[in-house]
Amino acid sequence: MRRHDREITDRQELIAVMKHCAVCRLALNDDNGYPYLLPLNFGLLEDGSTLQLVFHSALEGRKLELLQKDSRASFEMDGRHQLQYFPEKGYCTFAYESVIGRGHIAILNDESEKVAALDAIMEHYHPEGKAWYSPVAIPRTIVYALTVESLTGKRKQPK
Repeated sequence: MRRHDREITDRQELIAVMKHCAVCRLALNDDNGYPYLLPLNFGLLEDGSTLQLVFHSALEGRKLELLQKDSRASFEMDGRHQLQYFPEKGYCTFAYESVIGRGHIAILNDESEKVAALDAIMEHYHPEGKAWYSPVAIPRTIVYALTVESLTGKRKQPK
């Protein structure tokens, strides 16, 4: 990282940044030599030193085809954006927080794991309390978890 003064190194601080983000951009390896990038809703699961990002999708589609061929993935999320413009100096900048990482993705087939992951997704978007979702959707939903293997973060404070 070029700007070490902006680097976030504390694991709990990195997780706090992730909890403030609304979207996770997931990059998968495509057959055509280009990354397949998609924005996803997500949840976080922590178990000791293991951190997982969990996602859900339909039972078929391009990302599932790619995951069956190669489980490696990279991700990015960012938030707390604040445009800062100083017209007297002719200077414009942007405050932000971001996290980038990578890992391997596994499809969760065990129903209790699927429910825990879906609960984590709901908790991420409804932190005020447990949000209900129809259990009828569970068999019609693929749930997968990215086990984070590396994680970096960066923050530019507002001026």
